[in-house]
Amino acid sequence: MNIIAIDIGGTEIKYGLVSSRGEVIFSSSLLTEASKGVEQLLEKIYGIVEELKTNRILGIAVSATGQIDGSIGKVVGGTDLIPGWIGTNLVEILEKRYSVPAVLENDVNCAALGEMWMGAAKGKENFLCLTIGTGIGGGIVLKGELLRGESSVAAEFGHIQIVKNGLQCGCGNRGCYQSYASTTALLRLAEEKTGKKLNGKEIFDEVHKNNKKYIEIVNEWADYLTDGLSTLIYIFNPSLIVIGGGVSKQGEFLKSIFQKSLEKKVMKNYLDILEIKMAERGNDAGMLGASYLLLEKIK
Repeated sequence: MNIIAIDIGGTEIKYGLVSSRGEVIFSSSLLTEASKGVEQLLEKIYGIVEELKTNRILGIAVSATGQIDGSIGKVVGGTDLIPGWIGTNLVEILEKRYSVPAVLENDVNCAALGEMWMGAAKGKENFLCLTIGTGIGGGIVLKGELLRGESSVAAEFGHIQIVKNGLQCGCGNRGCYQSYASTTALLRLAEEKTGKKLNGKEIFDEVHKNNKKYIEIVNEWADYLTDGLSTLIYIFNPSLIVIGGGVSKQGEFLKSIFQKSLEKKVMKNYLDILEIKMAERGNDAGMLGASYLLLEKIK
């Protein structure tokens, strides 16, 4: 029997079937059309379940954007990216409609669990996970379980202040980590320095061509990224940090830049036990992590 796994992002909904052994048997995607609101989103979810429930299923596992109380499967905060999403108890809705177990958890928490189950953190019970994209998301795994915090919204790493009175963030505060170290921040920095609007791949292509200007841009961006990482390292003293998001495709090249930068900021006894790994499961991580949670719920 398999799990219907759904990963809801602001732009795209990824979905598929995941086996109880962590194999992604089938996957596809469709546009979220977030601005159309929660009712439209629910119709899309129902359509996915109807498409896949002809298989014998164990349940429905959902990874999603937003601040989510995974213990009850309810969206408790975040931005109004999907109008009406905050306050939605998706688990209650799905279990009532389909009479199967369901789970809902934050997308970065799910990505962390997906990497623990079948990816870069396999065999590790204690680690941090960061996803670098439009913003910066975080996940904390301790003793094989998510650290959710008292109100289930722990690990909002992207909103740590790293620059006093810095750039305005979408959260309303200034100087947030994600305003300087996200992929969005890298694109902004590149445009400021060169006048050109490039995507992340194009920027790193220029770096690999040994373009000095773009090497300086990436090094400046990486310096901001390790400012935040060094804070997390001093708080958690982790043995592993997994970095996901599109930049993880740069692999060992980018990892070495981060490590060199950290050597200037973090004491040796912290770095001696620390391993930085790029995420391995890519777009599947959220579906895998949600499926892992569903199996834990069934147990």
